Amino acid sequence: MYKSWGWSNVRERKEEDEERGEKEWGEDTAVISPQDPTLLIGSSLQATCSVHGDTPGATAEGLYWTLNGRRLPPELSRMLNASTMALALANLNGSRQQSGDNLVCHARDGSILAGSCLYVGLPPEKPFNISCWSRNMKDLTCRWTPGTHGETFLHTNYSLKYKLRWYGQDNTCEEYHTVGPHSCHIPKDLALFTPYEIWVEATNRLGSARSDVLTLDILDVVTTDPPPDVHVSRVGGLEDQLSVRWVSPPALKDFLFQAKYQIRYRVEDSVDWKVVDDVSNQTSCRLAGLKPGTVYFVQVRCNPFGIYGSKKAGIWSEWSHPTAASTPRSERPGPGGGACEPRGGEPSSGPVRRELKQFLGWLKKHAYCSNLSFRLYDQWRAWMQKSHKTRNQVLPDKL
Repeated sequence: MYKSWGWSNVRERKEEDEERGEKEWGEDTAVISPQDPTLLIGSSLQATCSVHGDTPGATAEGLYWTLNGRRLPPELSRMLNASTMALALANLNGSRQQSGDNLVCHARDGSILAGSCLYVGLPPEKPFNISCWSRNMKDLTCRWTPGTHGETFLHTNYSLKYKLRWYGQDNTCEEYHTVGPHSCHIPKDLALFTPYEIWVEATNRLGSARSDVLTLDILDVVTTDPPPDVHVSRVGGLEDQLSVRWVSPPALKDFLFQAKYQIRYRVEDSVDWKVVDDVSNQTSCRLAGLKPGTVYFVQVRCNPFGIYGSKKAGIWSEWSHPTAASTPRSERPGPGGGACEPRGGEPSSGPVRRELKQFLGWLKKHAYCSNLSFRLYDQWRAWMQKSHKTRNQVLPDKL
């Protein structure tokens, strides 16, 4: 059995055999017809291998075929005349390699007489789902989906085209595969304050297809790298909070824009993230209502919008790398941990605890990142601690 070579490799083998004197290959020993055909999946093929009459011992008797190195059953072949062997293939599958399947005609002794590349596949489908973004208002990166099914079994070329909407000539993107197999990057020379038309053309041996046109203004699709220098730390000894701080993306420091941020966090042993949406344009935030003594992973992302007056919603950046921190362990004893009960005649702390829980519930629901609310909360905690110390000092005098 022969390896699944391309027909160019078969020709290289011929040359190597000639150099070693193993076989005197004639320039036109035999020929396969049709040569390098292109067919739709499910088609049939009628091919012939004809040995030239001036070749010593030229005859079709004993000839056989291989496809991708595997010998085809003899019942698929028949002699047309003394020098020609025919082959019939039905209901062809897609090519196993985009460079074409190797159909080879062999002499009785196994030597290669002729070969052909067989291309079987589908025409390209209409590309869709084009999305584009710019990181510095000078470049543009786009990616797309290559049709509903995608696989054509043939080499398919995708070209990203763009032009100014109302004038200008078609341009072709040149830097492909920058953020995946179906993507392209335009590095410079883009105009602002005017829309572009962008589309993708797909072409292979069986046809071509063109996507719908995407119209956009560079200012409307600006994004940025994730916020750098994300730091997560404890808030003193508060066991249910963590402080998150980050830096505004430096790539946009010279632009007139607004920014909004999102935070997401999860506990160490979970894959479920909780998202905090109402961070607005701050570069710091407190997370409240957390579990004491727990490791949290935190990420931040940025959405620059309103650049030079753009009315679009903006594009979120990728999430920053996860940053880990842990909340302090709770010092309050749990059930059965020896907590002191109130002495007779001492007012119960139940109402105070209920009010605190109500306050924390409201804070957790409405004010994740409100500096004012957290100042009130800190004052509440300080007042509670002071009240607790005062009661402890007064109690011995009442005994």
